[in-house]
Amino acid sequence: MCTQTSTTRSIFSPLSGMALKDELDIVIPTIRNLDFLEMWRPFFQPYHLIVVQDGDPNKVIKVPEGFDYELYNRNDINRILGPKASCISYKDSACRCFGYMMSKKKYIYTIDDDCFVAKDPSGKDINALEQHIKNLLTPSTPHFFNTLYDPYREGADFVRGYPFSLREGVPTAISHGLWLNIPDYDAPTQLVKPSERNTRYVDAVMTIPKGTVFPMCGMNLAFNRELIGPAMYFGLMGDGQPIGRYDDMWAGWCCKVITDHLGYGVKTGLPYIWHSKASNPFVNLKKEYKGIFWQEDIIPFFQGVKLPADCTTVEQCYIELSKQVREKLSSVDPYFGKLADAMVTWIEAWTEVNSSK
Repeated sequence: MCTQTSTTRSIFSPLSGMALKDELDIVIPTIRNLDFLEMWRPFFQPYHLIVVQDGDPNKVIKVPEGFDYELYNRNDINRILGPKASCISYKDSACRCFGYMMSKKKYIYTIDDDCFVAKDPSGKDINALEQHIKNLLTPSTPHFFNTLYDPYREGADFVRGYPFSLREGVPTAISHGLWLNIPDYDAPTQLVKPSERNTRYVDAVMTIPKGTVFPMCGMNLAFNRELIGPAMYFGLMGDGQPIGRYDDMWAGWCCKVITDHLGYGVKTGLPYIWHSKASNPFVNLKKEYKGIFWQEDIIPFFQGVKLPADCTTVEQCYIELSKQVREKLSSVDPYFGKLADAMVTWIEAWTEVNSSK
């Protein structure tokens, strides 16, 4: 593990009065030098970074001067987790969840290294991190849809007919941000729309309703680690596995059924980042093609998941979910039995690492 520290000033949240630099880690998976951080320096420099290096652990990853960071490669993962390192994906951005495990903070923001600062319609740089924090520090409304979207935003409120008994909302566990320029498309859509770019900036945040699953993207995502952290497992993907590029979506499906069960909320919409790199659709198709077939069984499975009332912690929910994955999805492919084992190993590793803290 490589660690570097620099002196930074405290950044205070106008919403909470707390020093957010002491409450939030930024997790970045990468295989290359992190030059992209220069654009993010005004927003990221006060925060602690956890860099998870994928691929060859002997390659030297350079981080620009002035950032406070720790860097883990595969050798570190094997050393820290021992045999349980088998649950951490190799040669896939799913390795980022190791950073979630190692964090000691309440909040996590994760971003890909091909994502840059976007501009709002007025031309002003978007502070994505600030908007995510606002989303996480205000309640969600999963039980009744507000047609003015997020009623806790400045200039908005609950509309006529919204039950007063539900206006307190529930704690927000996940803030799912969006992307300008390169959309988060699957390979078949990339192939038929190779030149399509997202230029629409929609100034809205909404709560995803209870009982509704969604395709979570990990390239611009924040969450409350204390509320949902153990469920943010990005699965077993990449090298040696029959599937890739479903890591964040798997985590999103698992997290959504657990947040619904435990009474938390998920928001999506603002903030936007600028996604700069269109990945190769033919390479993506090779990684995705089994998932494209499997998702027709996976999504109905998650839509029908029922968790027992005595599952009152995220860990308990996740272990129960692993049992149901094994029971109901192993008939789709033996891979899901292996994934269920990895889900259990992940929780064991999470518990081990975090109890030692």
